[in-house]
Amino acid sequence: MLKVGLTGGIGAGKSEVSRLLASYGAVIVDADRIAREVVEPGTPGLAAVVAEFGPEVLDEAGRLDRPKLGGIVFNDPERLRALNAIVHPLVGARSAELEASAGDDAIVVHDVPLLAENGLAPLYDLVVVVDASPQTQLDRLVRLRGMSESEARSRMSAQATREQRLAVADVVIDNDGPLDALEPQVRKVWEELRERAGAVRG
Repeated sequence: MLKVGLTGGIGAGKSEVSRLLASYGAVIVDADRIAREVVEPGTPGLAAVVAEFGPEVLDEAGRLDRPKLGGIVFNDPERLRALNAIVHPLVGARSAELEASAGDDAIVVHDVPLLAENGLAPLYDLVVVVDASPQTQLDRLVRLRGMSESEARSRMSAQATREQRLAVADVVIDNDGPLDALEPQVRKVWEELRERAGAVRG
């Protein structure tokens, strides 16, 4: 099994790279999706979040009100640490389960937005960083996701810098250009990953 960490700043195009790799046959372990699953209604994760932050973080249907919780933790490092202490171990355990069920010859791609921030690079055989300039990120967030410029800048500044991400990269995919320039690069990276996986098995 080859374990790959995939990361990139908000608006860099990591989700598109993840989708392409899945279409070629990679097993994707999506940390964001798992983070949502482990706090679904009825889970121990949601019970722990409510115990820590109070029932006001639930909406009327009893689901986690993410914007409300985000408002509590976004500017309070102490509260964010408390949330991460609940969610991160659950995400780690579920990711390990999914990886274990993938099979010995699988290429498992862990899609992890905060890989650089949380010092997770050593967990993987190699790290792929999807890179775009801050100007490109800002443009995509405003134009494609409908964020205000100030919100986009705030979200970007809450993440690792471009330099910090590139420092942990074994492979860099440049996604500063148009979408049709991305696919050939990702295809080339996939061929490299298959070669490495073959070498690991060999």
